[in-house]
Amino acid sequence: MAATFVIAQGGGPTAVINQTMVGAVIEIQKRHPDARILGARHGVRGIRDGDYVELSDVPEEQLRRVGTTPGAALGSTRDKPDAAYCELVFAGLKKVGADAFIYIGGNDTAGTQQILADASGGSIAFVHAPKTIDNDLVENDHTPGFISAGEFVAGAFLSVDLDFRALPGVYVGIVMGRHAGFLTAAAAAWRDDEDSGPHLLYVPERAFSVPRFINDVRATLGRYKRCIVAVSEGVSTADGKSLVESIVPPDRLERDAHGNLKLSGGDLGLAFEHALRDGLPGTRARVDALGYMPRGYIGAINDTDSHEAFNAGAFAVEAAAQGGGSVALQFDGNKTVMKLVPLSAVAGKTRHMPDDFLKPDINELSDKGIAYLNRLVPGKYQVGKPFV
Repeated sequence: MAATFVIAQGGGPTAVINQTMVGAVIEIQKRHPDARILGARHGVRGIRDGDYVELSDVPEEQLRRVGTTPGAALGSTRDKPDAAYCELVFAGLKKVGADAFIYIGGNDTAGTQQILADASGGSIAFVHAPKTIDNDLVENDHTPGFISAGEFVAGAFLSVDLDFRALPGVYVGIVMGRHAGFLTAAAAAWRDDEDSGPHLLYVPERAFSVPRFINDVRATLGRYKRCIVAVSEGVSTADGKSLVESIVPPDRLERDAHGNLKLSGGDLGLAFEHALRDGLPGTRARVDALGYMPRGYIGAINDTDSHEAFNAGAFAVEAAAQGGGSVALQFDGNKTVMKLVPLSAVAGKTRHMPDDFLKPDINELSDKGIAYLNRLVPGKYQVGKPFV
């Protein structure tokens, strides 16, 4: 009897999430030429509803083209299955005779796989393949999607720094990152020297204070005549509340199915605009939210990221053969290697940016943080030094 594999994508799309799907499909076809491969539309919702794409019927040329295309080609979901939902998903998997379910996503996706694996009693292999631009999966040195998003952010801040050299002022760029500051730190990956922006980094791992922010900006303006700031959307105040939660009335707060606060709306940008207006009146200032653009920008698909995402999908098939688990990208000192770790090691957990990636007394990258980003997001451009 031919094997049946189900593949789905969950959470926010990235520039390379489709490579992981394609890597899994092609590896399955190599190992199991007669296998049926079903792509569930919109994650576990597709399994619940019996909504599938017959991936085993898609020509390889078309698959590889999809692999180099950003976004989640199967559609994604933020659904968080409870026990009743999981029963429906498990019933859907049994209905199609699934031998393995490969779910591509972040720690919430790993959590879903853990719930399903516990309910299955080992009758189906449940595999989590990593994906997140936040770079916040434990057991991973970095995650597919992060490098491409990091290149976008690094390039954006290099460019805006050159802009603000020409017309000095204050620029605040709000970068995605709920609990981890890796992507915000990537804003400094292509910083040429101390004079270059971003001059200040604010990440969720360190408490945020509006008065200190204003003082930092004022001091930077005094030194460089301009100030470029990269700030994570998930920055929190000393009481542990996200800045959004501190400034938006409770009745206006929005949450997704996983209980996560919506962080990327206009309220956070307005809060920074008001803080700068009140704290530094008369100063030319601009606040932008990079929003979704970094996570799936077709012009910043990194070759290494794309290759590793494909390999993660291929390794997920090996993980299925071993009974399931979570695929982790680890660094052995020379290169990235794939490892299989238990779902419980990843599910529902958050990897934070190490504190020593930032200098202890100021909001700048340390040598260790710079070395990490130089390894993953090395510079691409030779920029002529402006005369101003």
